[in-house]
Amino acid sequence: MTIRKLHAAALALLLGASPALAQDKILNVSYDVGRELFEALNPQFQTYWKDKTGNDVTIDQSHGGSSKQARAILEGLPADVVTFNQETDIDVLAQNGLVAENWREAFPNGASPYYSLPAFLVRKGNPKGIKDWSDLARDDVQAVFPNPKTSGNARYTYLAAYAYALTQEGGTPEKAQEFVAKIFANVPVFDTGGRAATQTFTERNIGDVLITFEAETKGIAAQYADQGYESVTPATSLFAAFPVAVVSENAEKNGSTEVSTEYLNWLYLPQAQETLAQNHYRTTDETVTAKYSAEFPEVKLLTVDEVFGGWDKITAEHLAEGGILDQVFVNR
Repeated sequence: MTIRKLHAAALALLLGASPALAQDKILNVSYDVGRELFEALNPQFQTYWKDKTGNDVTIDQSHGGSSKQARAILEGLPADVVTFNQETDIDVLAQNGLVAENWREAFPNGASPYYSLPAFLVRKGNPKGIKDWSDLARDDVQAVFPNPKTSGNARYTYLAAYAYALTQEGGTPEKAQEFVAKIFANVPVFDTGGRAATQTFTERNIGDVLITFEAETKGIAAQYADQGYESVTPATSLFAAFPVAVVSENAEKNGSTEVSTEYLNWLYLPQAQETLAQNHYRTTDETVTAKYSAEFPEVKLLTVDEVFGGWDKITAEHLAEGGILDQVFVNR
């Protein structure tokens, strides 16, 4: 065989290998405060995938406010999978044909391998005595959380506060709206995402309490142990699913459907569930949940369905232009 033919044969082999290599790379587009979690999870999946298939896999990450991330995908960000903290943001992708309409049925537990709830992070010694949602409406308390229009994290904060007000004696939609408007009036700055709000509280030293997911409050308290921050889980809060989905239109184009699907299925396995619990998320695996139960305070968890009638009603009544959330901003 001539040198030219050898080169041609080698090129053919290289080109022939390219599709296989492309299947072993995915882009996970995720919520703003999930960076450290996936920094811990991804190397474990890479080992799992290598052992199972013999192939290496590269996992690229993109983090930002959940709703902003969804818009970026609609505008061309080539996500293979999404790991969000807001169901409506996956619904938007489904409505535009990027995700299967029945995405909730593709994985267990409504396609939510783990969950959390809005909770509080207070300063050392909890000088303002902040224990429950009612404390956030006090005139002497500055609350810090991002803008619910751009952050799924903050949207849960808004809904949890609204739900709390509804469950109080004599609670009505009108009183709930007034209650949430008082809390919003106490927010010194609305950042676009959860990580920016965390920096406002911890690095800029603004506010008396940070409201974010319980997992984040515990993680920040551990990260800034020298500052003495304390995680406070209120007696009542709102169940916050962390939904996942394959962005099927992109995955099919990228040849990554198999590894993308396996990546999300893997999040339900004990190894991943252990890492989730160690990162302060509440897990769906019963054995892992029992093992770490002492680390998670008991809390009455309300749900979007029972309080609000589901995400479709929330979108129409609260989140749509001119809806209740807009009115809260106007009246705060």
